[in-house]
Amino acid sequence: MKILMLTPYLPYPPASGGQIRTLNLLKYLSKNNEIVLICLYKNEKEKKYASYLETFCKKIYLCKRPEKPWQPTIILRAIFSPLPFLIVRNYSDDARKTVEKLLKNERFDVIHAETFYIMPHIHATAVPILLVEQTIEYKVYQHFTNSFPFFIRPFFYLDILKLRSWERHYWKKASLVATVSEADTRIISAIEPSIRSVVIPNGAGDEMFIKKINNKKISTPKILFMGNFFWLQNIEAAKYLIHHIFPHLLRLIPDIQVVIAGQEARRKLALPLDPHIEIIDIDPDDTPMVKKIYHDSTLFIAPIFGPGGTRLKILAAMAAGIPVVATKVGIEGLGVINGEHVVIANSPAEFANAVKTILSDHSFYNTLRRKAHALVRQKFSWMAIARQLEVVYKNITKKR
Repeated sequence: MKILMLTPYLPYPPASGGQIRTLNLLKYLSKNNEIVLICLYKNEKEKKYASYLETFCKKIYLCKRPEKPWQPTIILRAIFSPLPFLIVRNYSDDARKTVEKLLKNERFDVIHAETFYIMPHIHATAVPILLVEQTIEYKVYQHFTNSFPFFIRPFFYLDILKLRSWERHYWKKASLVATVSEADTRIISAIEPSIRSVVIPNGAGDEMFIKKINNKKISTPKILFMGNFFWLQNIEAAKYLIHHIFPHLLRLIPDIQVVIAGQEARRKLALPLDPHIEIIDIDPDDTPMVKKIYHDSTLFIAPIFGPGGTRLKILAAMAAGIPVVATKVGIEGLGVINGEHVVIANSPAEFANAVKTILSDHSFYNTLRRKAHALVRQKFSWMAIARQLEVVYKNITKKR
């Protein structure tokens, strides 16, 4: 099949969940399909990474979007137009013209649009469109707006209403909507029952899988939280871990070490110094470092309360053979069973007690590792996910 894929980012380096997702899909889809990729970029430095993607794509078009979101022109347009801020800040005239030219001069079997806010670049066409919603965006922004001071909330609430309206609008424009979890599919069905949707989940990268569950030393535990700290969900989770969960952990396990790692970790978190806490900055393209940090850790903790999507960081931990303690929200869409694949906790005391219980029982520790690893290998490998996606492509092209 010939696929025209659009993304609001360059899919390399694999620094964010979206980039990891697209990079792995390209890797496996390119084996049986011809892919033309249109991706947005913010600054000239990003262009150097495009060469890495040439192995997977017949042609790559890089289209400039605004580098900094908080520009007066963007803010004013978001305020005084019906468009939400997310669409305005991710719009590129270059991308729209490129799509128009390609659809006029070439034949494509399907258009793959990764995120709804890339959709404004696609004009009316007979080519079937698969819109992939990595998360329900208005839900994410709503979650964080509720924590803002009351006197600035009205502007953000107005933007959320516009965001919800346009997100719904582009669901209707697509031939089919794909989500990454059943939870997000239910949200779409509740808002717009007429929308057809399918789940194409996220996965764990090949490099994260350990070949065998070997014994791991847990007498001096190292607790990990990994994330890209450009994202509010990860900042919220890390601060909750340090300010609320860590004091409980320290009382129960005095020799515990907590590692918080990821892009912009030091600058974005500005956490107090403590000998039990290590903050590690990771460069966007330093995959070996990411792998090493996971494999050196004893347990992964994910106090995630922000809605939307499935969590690649949790899948990576499970693939690396590390037990996971997470909130109910954090494991939504993964199909895991509490006490079998992960342990669910929703308060600081619950998190600390769960960590203590797992580390005190070597048999339970290894059972969690083994069952989680097997589940991820079976359901969340990118090869299997790419095959699912190919079936979806074929189904929507048959109905053209």
